[in-house]
Amino acid sequence: MNLPNKLTILRVIMIPFFVLFLLLDGGTNVTYRYIAAAVFIVASFTDMLDGKIARKYGLVTNFGKFMDPLADKLLVCAGLICFTALGQLPAWIVIVIISREFIISGFRLVASDNGVVIAASYWGKFKTVSQMVMSVLLILNIPALSIVTNAFIWIAAVLTVVSLVDYIAKNYRVLMEGSM
Repeated sequence: MNLPNKLTILRVIMIPFFVLFLLLDGGTNVTYRYIAAAVFIVASFTDMLDGKIARKYGLVTNFGKFMDPLADKLLVCAGLICFTALGQLPAWIVIVIISREFIISGFRLVASDNGVVIAASYWGKFKTVSQMVMSVLLILNIPALSIVTNAFIWIAAVLTVVSLVDYIAKNYRVLMEGSM
């Protein structure tokens, strides 16, 4: 197993620890929140690092193509669900974000069946970064940053919808051809 795949597995292993520290003591313990933030940031960093290493050294594998985006979705969605449980994030935003991920995953499945690989767009990358920043801000839950946190919640929600529309607009032919 190569290094990028090990980093992806490490990210998946870190998710339960992230959730544990975020939810310990009902999410009220600042120390646990800082630990959760550190785990989330390290896990997010492995997401960036494994892709860079895989592309730079030609270590792209089918396992990595499948597990890397799945690990990313699991990390972000775990956080979103926790934030809703902690009363920090409205459920409708979580539903929009998770729905987008299911729709895109379905699109990729249809494209894959047609032998087409659909690369992530810049809108998708912006969406991911905004969701990661939003998540860190929500984990830290610093009252003085509440305006910034709320701004990032809206930025992440808007970029989620924009990236979905962009993705569908650029790739609708794949779906139409797959249904014939």
